[in-house]
Amino acid sequence: MSLSWGFGMAWKWPTATKGASNEEWTGFIDQGVTLEGTLTVTGTFRIDGNVKGNIISEQTVILGEGAKVEGQIEGNRVVISGRFDGVIFAKGRVEIEAKGVVTGEVHSPCMVIDPGGIFDGRCHMLASSDAVSSVTIPIRAASTA
Repeated sequence: MSLSWGFGMAWKWPTATKGASNEEWTGFIDQGVTLEGTLTVTGTFRIDGNVKGNIISEQTVILGEGAKVEGQIEGNRVVISGRFDGVIFAKGRVEIEAKGVVTGEVHSPCMVIDPGGIFDGRCHMLASSDAVSSVTIPIRAASTA
C-alpha cells in the first residue's frame, strides 16, 4: 500500500488542471490507498484513491481519474475526473471533467460539465451570496460515444 500525505506542509503542485491557481497544496491520497472516515484539510487536496466518508477543504478538492469517492465533499472548488457518489457542497464551483462521473446531489452557485462528463442527480444552484433561496434543476447528462 502506498500512502502519500503532506499534512503540515504546503507546496506548489505542477498541474495541468485548467483554471488552477497558485493555491497551496495540503496533500494527496495516491492510487491504491483506501480511506474510510472524515478527511479535513485547510488547503487544496487531490485524491486518486478510494475514499468512503466526508472530505472537507477550505480550498479545492480534486478527484483524479483513478478516484472512487462515496460520501460528502465540502469545499470552495470541486474538480472531478474520477467517480463520485454522494453530495457536494461547493461555495465556488463544481467542475466535472471529460472522464468524471457524478451521481447524487450538487449544491453550488456554479457547475461546469465538460463534454464527456456525466452527471446523474439533482443540482441546487445557490445564490452567490449563499442566500437561503435556491433554484433546483434536475439534470441527467450522458456522454455521446
